[in-house]
Amino acid sequence: MKRILSIFRRSKRKVDVNQVARREVKKVGATADNPIQDPVDDALGRAKVAKNFASQLLSLDVSEGVVVGVLGPWGSGKTSFVNIARTYLDDSGIAVLNFNPWMFSGTEQLVDSFFVEISAQLRLTPELSEVGKGLEEYGEAFAGMGWLPLVGPWIERGRAATSLISKMLQHRREGVGSRRAKVEKALRGLSKPLIVVLDDIDRLTTGEIRDIFKLVRLTANFPNIIYVVAFDRARVEEALAEQGIPGRDYLEKILQVGIDLPEVPPKALIHQTLKAIDDALSQVDQKGTFDEDSWPDVFMEVIRPLVRNMRDVRRYAASVHGTVTGLGGQVALVDVLALEAVRVFLPDVFRRLHISIDGLTQTSNFSSSGSDDSPYLKQQIEQLIDSAGAHAPVVRDVIERLFPAALSHIGGSCYVPQSAHRWLRERRVAHEDVLRFYLERVLGEGLQAFTHAEEVWARMLNRKALEDYFRLIEPEMWEDVISSLEVYEDEFEPEHVIPGSVALLNLLPDLPERERGMFEFGSAMVVGRVVYRLVRTIKTPDKVEEAVRRILPELNTLSAKNKLITIVGYRENAGHELVSEEAARQLEAEWRAEVRAAAPSTLTKEQDLLRVLMNAKRDASSNEALLVVPDSPAIVLRLLRSAHSYALSQQMGTRAVRRSPRLAWDVLVEICGGERELGERIAQLRPVCPKGELMYLELAEKYLGGWRPGDFGGD
Repeated sequence: MKRILSIFRRSKRKVDVNQVARREVKKVGATADNPIQDPVDDALGRAKVAKNFASQLLSLDVSEGVVVGVLGPWGSGKTSFVNIARTYLDDSGIAVLNFNPWMFSGTEQLVDSFFVEISAQLRLTPELSEVGKGLEEYGEAFAGMGWLPLVGPWIERGRAATSLISKMLQHRREGVGSRRAKVEKALRGLSKPLIVVLDDIDRLTTGEIRDIFKLVRLTANFPNIIYVVAFDRARVEEALAEQGIPGRDYLEKILQVGIDLPEVPPKALIHQTLKAIDDALSQVDQKGTFDEDSWPDVFMEVIRPLVRNMRDVRRYAASVHGTVTGLGGQVALVDVLALEAVRVFLPDVFRRLHISIDGLTQTSNFSSSGSDDSPYLKQQIEQLIDSAGAHAPVVRDVIERLFPAALSHIGGSCYVPQSAHRWLRERRVAHEDVLRFYLERVLGEGLQAFTHAEEVWARMLNRKALEDYFRLIEPEMWEDVISSLEVYEDEFEPEHVIPGSVALLNLLPDLPERERGMFEFGSAMVVGRVVYRLVRTIKTPDKVEEAVRRILPELNTLSAKNKLITIVGYRENAGHELVSEEAARQLEAEWRAEVRAAAPSTLTKEQDLLRVLMNAKRDASSNEALLVVPDSPAIVLRLLRSAHSYALSQQMGTRAVRRSPRLAWDVLVEICGGERELGERIAQLRPVCPKGELMYLELAEKYLGGWRPGDFGGD
């Protein structure tokens, strides 16, 4: 699809990569960390250098053997370079043998396996059979029997193991010198030299590196043999160093020729990294939103400084493929690409991300620049940067590009809590819920609710679709989903007001009750906040009144209607004055008339019956009929339930919150016309009260007996 690669060549805009992927699918997925085998796969322009290297090998004086080093740091492409050179050597008809010491461990295995593997490969070619036989006999003088269970694949093709054992015992009686002479004679008779490639030496332990170079030194001056030894010079020199003798001096006594692999051109490495990302994502269906505006900076400041060679490119691409697939598009793609670079190349920093979540994502309570009032958050960020060592500038760039809330801890601007709405909507790891999902791969309640809110928002113009979708969600999640809709506040439009308000307000009676902290909003407040933000998108009072009058007949409860009228009206500390005062008075009067006319069966279904009757009674004008509360045990029980609440208190020095049950007793007395009248109604409830509702009845009887709660939450 080439979306990642093309950003550096095209105009910038935000792209939903999930949609692009469905249009453009390639065969390539994650890139394996394997060396290339063919010059056509050469992405670094080294084929010409490899061809020249092959020609150089063929021109060497091999009368006494030659050891050639292919030198380069870990991951620089030494094996790929040798493989390309080998294709040119194969064309010349020269025999190229391979020995990978990393397949074996320990001195005895290395020595045994070297001679057995090389001789077995030689015996596969008839004209080299005599050389293979002699080399094997020579090696038997230095090796024991411990290699037998661990020989490489070539020995099975050479001859039976039992025959080898009997011959080994016979040849051990001969001297090393005579065996060496046989090998030299056979080698001198060859028309072309042999090339033996020893790779992956820098992956060995220090002791094994020393063993393999002793082995090379032991056979290096055989005629007509060229050893091509590929390794990281710094690693091998360190391993070969002995007391008072630098490893470089030892190495130079063995190597006659050395070629240092050319550095990968920066532009080529950038191109290959971008191409590898494209290939890794080609078959991932859900990638997440891709922000083309931020991508170039993230790539050049975070990813590019950490990628040193082609092996890094392959490791990184493989990690990206697996992670993006697992996240299922739930996290912004640019953020994932940046954090995967941290995961692969800065593991110490990545391990600290989880314990730094607060410092990375908590916004300030004030908007002006300055230090935050939580020193431990600043300490988290400082320790995160320190853990990067020499790559500290990269981590600072990660914070700047991905975690704006943490900028205040490193001298940047502060971000207010409202910024988190945008981060959540864009699935940025700057939001705590998104970062936790990326790190933990568990969809937390917050992000899960927002995922549903995205679906709700997509249906906001269709009331039925809205209602149907909410019925698919567990009711316990409704409140959080509704609250998450505030993230879309800046996208609310007047056309959303009627379908959105009707659907949300009609959910009020079915919202499950839940325990709340001291400062948490109630469910009615959560719904009211979203409805208010919807309605205020209509800019003129008469248009608001028109919308309200279209909404009210669609609402199923008096409580929902009261909530809407309160939002747009002038009630103290509750109304937002979105309609004219006259319109508000008319709406309230019409609603009170509806309350007075409501049948008992209607009133018993009201979740917030106490508030309904209280407002209808208190706000009535002198020329309105008196509100008569039906004398029904069911209505009394509903009143007690809606009057019930908990007072929350917390003692100094403890995190425990104490919950003490309360009744809005004075309001109950007012609605029923006095405490004696209320007592009579409660007495009628006693014989018919369901067992599950006795807590409300018993608390009311406690009030009737003279009990009153103490101050500050005490009983």
